[in-house]
Amino acid sequence: MTHALQIKIPATYLRGGTSKGVFFRLQDLPASCQQPGPARDQLFLRVIGSPDPYAAHIDGMGGATSSTSKCVILSKSSVPDHDVDYLYGQVSIDKPFVDWSGNCGNLSTAAGAFAIHAGLVDAARLPQNGVAVVRIWQANIKKTIIAHVPVTNGQVQETGDFELDGVTFPAAEIVLEFIDPSDDGDEGGSMFPTGNLVDDLEVPGVGTFKATMITAGIPTVFVNAHDIGYTGTELREQINTNPEALKRFEAIRVAGALRMGLIKTPEEALQRQHTPKIAFVAPPVDHVSSSGKTVKAADIDLLVRALSMGKLHHAMMGTAAVAIGTAAAIPGTLVNLAAGGGARTAVRFGHPSGTLRVGAEAAQVNGEWTVKKAIMSRSARVLMEGWVRVPGDVF
Repeated sequence: MTHALQIKIPATYLRGGTSKGVFFRLQDLPASCQQPGPARDQLFLRVIGSPDPYAAHIDGMGGATSSTSKCVILSKSSVPDHDVDYLYGQVSIDKPFVDWSGNCGNLSTAAGAFAIHAGLVDAARLPQNGVAVVRIWQANIKKTIIAHVPVTNGQVQETGDFELDGVTFPAAEIVLEFIDPSDDGDEGGSMFPTGNLVDDLEVPGVGTFKATMITAGIPTVFVNAHDIGYTGTELREQINTNPEALKRFEAIRVAGALRMGLIKTPEEALQRQHTPKIAFVAPPVDHVSSSGKTVKAADIDLLVRALSMGKLHHAMMGTAAVAIGTAAAIPGTLVNLAAGGGARTAVRFGHPSGTLRVGAEAAQVNGEWTVKKAIMSRSARVLMEGWVRVPGDVF
């Protein structure tokens, strides 16, 4: 029996923030994968190694977590006053599905660095030494992200002393600005889809909970940790090894997606695994992070734990951090109340791996809350570059 030979495709494996992904230039993809559709999805599934009933990604580039099952496509921007278009695919681990419904804030950091590495930014816009301003068009959600990428001798400066909880080694700091993150361009709705800062969210078979449902950075459903039986200090193992807890979180997520108008029937949630996110918040207390480091209540404003692709995240998704910072800036949301209430322009929160600071300034315009910019610092590093190989009959 004859089998197709493997083909090789130029690719780069990058860490961005607390995530990793396989990055491609659009022009390097096989012709049938340069447009959205089944061929592209099949390629990315095979690159990552999904679907994998063993949940190990042994036969692919994925790491069998939501943070490491990601693919990215970059190209010269089709949008005026932008350098690159950035398209993000969240690859399901156990299902033959690629979710294109949202962004990855962590890999947005790597998108800025990769744009320079890949020669997609005009040389005239790059300093020989200094900070390059990379204007990114986030094509999934139709938003602008500005990455401030350090450059040394004309190359991306990747090493440095910036430490990011959830990442083992220090690196160079990249500052990200998420411009006008307070509504999802793809959804076209209000920052608060229900019209309320806090709702009573009825979850069939589970209960009714106070919830803040917001679309900023990424659609997110926030609930109080205490209301669902947690403290906000939980680590991954306490949630991810409990099938009943994960089932309950998914029920809350589906109920939130319905109330936010993201889906029309519960069944549609299976095709929208990446969004919305579900997170729970609590006032600050002294606790120990996953690295064994003690985090003092006095050093943070609140505690947040968030789930991604059905599992508690080991740190915090970048887009969810934007949602946290935005909600914290708006008096009366559950996030704001957990942080002590009142007006604020920045918040430092505890997550399973440590802490993270994010800034956002909110204002009411014609009775509607809006946020013009959210800012955070991350880092990125090329881990490997060359070609990724897949069987030639995959797509």
